[in-house]
Amino acid sequence: MQRQRGAALLMVLWLLILLAGLVSVFAFTARVEAIQGSALRAQVAGRLAAEAGIELAALRMADSDPQRRWYPDGRPQAFRFEGYDIEVRVQDESGKVDLNAADTSLLAALLIALDVEPERAQQLAGAIQDWRDPDSLTAIGGGAEDRDYGAAGLPYGARDRPFATVQELQQVLGMDLDTYRRLVPYVTIHTGMDRPSAEFAQAPVLRALGMGTGQVEQWLALRAAWQPGMPPPMLPGEGLSLAGTGSGTYSVASRATRPDGSLVEVTATLRIGAGAGFGQLYAPLAWRVGEPD
Repeated sequence: MQRQRGAALLMVLWLLILLAGLVSVFAFTARVEAIQGSALRAQVAGRLAAEAGIELAALRMADSDPQRRWYPDGRPQAFRFEGYDIEVRVQDESGKVDLNAADTSLLAALLIALDVEPERAQQLAGAIQDWRDPDSLTAIGGGAEDRDYGAAGLPYGARDRPFATVQELQQVLGMDLDTYRRLVPYVTIHTGMDRPSAEFAQAPVLRALGMGTGQVEQWLALRAAWQPGMPPPMLPGEGLSLAGTGSGTYSVASRATRPDGSLVEVTATLRIGAGAGFGQLYAPLAWRVGEPD
């Protein structure tokens, strides 16, 4: 009888331990799910706050009042939205180098302006041309056709068609991640222009267009000081002035800072106006959500 009572007591103790373990596991799982839910809510709220910046940028760029329209030269526009600090930058795509239209000399000049060695810059510029052109002839000064990709052990060759996305640059032979990241803010596929507009271009593009360091600094300072309603500035000796209106195609970066200090960024390429389609404020050409670099 005593042995039976001892066995029963032992079973009760084991059952209590098992129940305590189950309760602990349940409590831990519930806490983890609560943390994950809170993080997900914060992530979604941050993304929506950043997307609010995209919507406001589209609204301002479509505004017929030049006093309210943002000037698309990449200057920051800051505001508060639902407890988030939002910073939006609008860049006219016409101020970028078009990968499908620029010649190799301009592409090489842009790469050199981004501190790529001249010989490698010429090689990469030729490889970009060979990627987009339909022939199998290697570009003058260096490039890359199918045989070169095969020799490098890659399972693909030159596309022999225009770039469909800027991200395709990563597949071009000789393009490494560091060079790609330096290059991608200054190139586009949406303009069809063989030369970018200096009116909206950033410093590396201006240097690629042949402007000297002093002229670049002077022009950027004049442009940064200009506000809607002021007389348009002009760069002496260059005949360069602000037109005050954009091309209608813009890259927009909207960064939202959460109350805890973390960031989320939405980047988009938008076509606004007649090219957006009937009844639409804008047509999205590209859209990406992520943590800023």
